Amino acid sequence: MSWSKPEYFPNLGKMNTSRQYDVIAFDADDTLWVNEPIFHEVEKRFSDLLSRYIDTSDLAEKLFSTEMKNLELFGYGVKGFVLSMIETGLELTDMRLKGEDVQEIIDMGKSMLSHPVELLSGVRDTVLRLEDDYKLMIITKGDLFDQESKIARSGLAEHFAHVEILSEKTPEQYQRVLNKYAIEPDRFLMIGNSVKSDILPVLKIGGHAVHIPFHLTWAHEQVTEEHISGYHFHSLHRMADLLDFIRGTSANA
Repeated sequence: MSWSKPEYFPNLGKMNTSRQYDVIAFDADDTLWVNEPIFHEVEKRFSDLLSRYIDTSDLAEKLFSTEMKNLELFGYGVKGFVLSMIETGLELTDMRLKGEDVQEIIDMGKSMLSHPVELLSGVRDTVLRLEDDYKLMIITKGDLFDQESKIARSGLAEHFAHVEILSEKTPEQYQRVLNKYAIEPDRFLMIGNSVKSDILPVLKIGGHAVHIPFHLTWAHEQVTEEHISGYHFHSLHRMADLLDFIRGTSANA
C-alpha cells in the first residue's frame, strides 16, 4: 500500500548538490512512535491468563515459535499476534482454553489497535525542521489498516510526501520503492530502529541508513555481529541528534 502527495514537493526531480540526501525516509513503529512496549504488556497479560492453566515459564518461547510459523500466513502486526496467542493458548492447554478466555485475548488485541499513538521524544520537532529542505517519506511494514490508522492518528501524516506500507522489508522491496519515485540510492537516507529491516536492506542497494535504537527489540528483528560485519552505518542515541548528523554530512557532501 502507498499514498503520495505529489504537489507537496514541486521540484522533486531537481537535485540539490549542496546536501548529501534528497530523500529521507523514516520507519514508523519504535522509530516515530512507541510500539513494542504495547506488545510486551499484552504478552504479560496473556501469560497471566494462561497461568490459570499451566506453568508459563517457557510461554514466551512457545508464542514466538507460533508467530514465526504463522508469519507467512498472517504477516506482521496485531491481528497475526492475536491469532498466534489464541493458537498457542489452545495448544498449551490441550484445547481447554475457555470461550471467555479466547474473548479476553481478542479484547487485548482490540485494545492494542485502539491504543493512543505516543510519539517518541524529538520526533515532531525533527520532522517539522526537515520537511522544508527534504522530501520526507514513511516506509514501514505491517498490517495495512493498523499502520494507516496509526499514521493518521499520529498527527504527522501531512508532513510526509509519500507513505509506503510493505509486507516485508527486503532489498528488493526498497529498490522497488526507490524506482517508483525515481530516487537514486546514493541520495536516499533511511532512519529506523531495526538493523535487520531498516538498515541492512538499504545498505545492500547502495543507500544510506541511520540506526536509532529503541530500548526494546522484538526477537525477530535482532541481529548478531556476524550479520552486520562489513556494513557501515551510523548509530545515534536519539532522534534529536539526527539534525546535527544531517547537517554534518551535508557540509561534507
